[in-house]
Amino acid sequence: MNWEAYTVCGSISVGSSHIGNDLGGSVRQPAHFCGVYGLKPTDRRISTAGQIPETPGMPYCLRQMMTVGCFARSIEDIRLCFSLIAGADPRRPDVPPIPLDTASGKTLEDLKIAWIDEWAEVPVDPEIRVAMGAIAQKLAQTGMQIERWLPKDFDLSMIWTLYGRMAAYINNYAQPKDRYNIRRSLTLLWRTATQGDKKLRELANFSRFLPEFINPSLRGYFETLTQRDRFTAQIDAALEPWDVWLMPVAATPAFTHRPAWSAIDIAGKSYPHGLANGAYTMPFNLSGHPAVVIPIGQTQAGLPIGLQIVGKRWREMELLAIAQELDKVVGNFQHPPGY
Repeated sequence: MNWEAYTVCGSISVGSSHIGNDLGGSVRQPAHFCGVYGLKPTDRRISTAGQIPETPGMPYCLRQMMTVGCFARSIEDIRLCFSLIAGADPRRPDVPPIPLDTASGKTLEDLKIAWIDEWAEVPVDPEIRVAMGAIAQKLAQTGMQIERWLPKDFDLSMIWTLYGRMAAYINNYAQPKDRYNIRRSLTLLWRTATQGDKKLRELANFSRFLPEFINPSLRGYFETLTQRDRFTAQIDAALEPWDVWLMPVAATPAFTHRPAWSAIDIAGKSYPHGLANGAYTMPFNLSGHPAVVIPIGQTQAGLPIGLQIVGKRWREMELLAIAQELDKVVGNFQHPPGY
């Protein structure tokens, strides 16, 4: 597998960091697959101007869930990159002029951390689950308060449905409606509807959102935005007692090259592509919460495993400070040969 393709595809170099965009995990997943650090900031924290070109003759529609984030080989480089590009931009007046927060300076012993090793509906690769358990145990030994936790009424089926409907609306005018793009979209939808175990397909089938994609309505769009606001408020309230929430990045480590959106085998079970990669990242594009990925180890085959650290909205500097403290205990960055 060409790991380098993950780290540079669709990215821009900024010093020792790279910039990418994340609509469903496209910063966090490559960071996990490649054993590097990644940040998806709060929704609308960073302007997309100059990074995501608008389709000529089409309205600017990627206004929700699409974020600009950073890749790097250290939290320090992530922090530098983020601090340089975050903030208001006159080319994108919908980016609010919210100043960067100041980290609280909490020690490990002061932190209250939630963690989960997998969603019940989407089991992760056993090696990822074992790694998550080992991380929780190692952190507990530092004296911090760490508890297994899932928010009340965290309904993954509802979240996936709302994300899919939102994505259908905002992507409707994001690309030309020519023969190539229509054929490509239909091919991807067909694969999500037909590949993978039946129970997993029922959760991940994006073809359910063809009505929104083919015949979008203004009422439907506003209803979806309203439901998204409610979900964001739900996660805001649920995270209030915690400093951060730890979880996997994906259900699988890096997988072999294959046709786009083809199913992926995980521990003998066939997963729809989007579910294998997005089940643990898409909820936070939907809610808009920031998340950092740090490398924590490798599989027996030598493939990297990342840890996703979810924080409070508009609190990226606090999130990065906590991620750096956690990285000192559980981080496992491996320098490439020759560096």
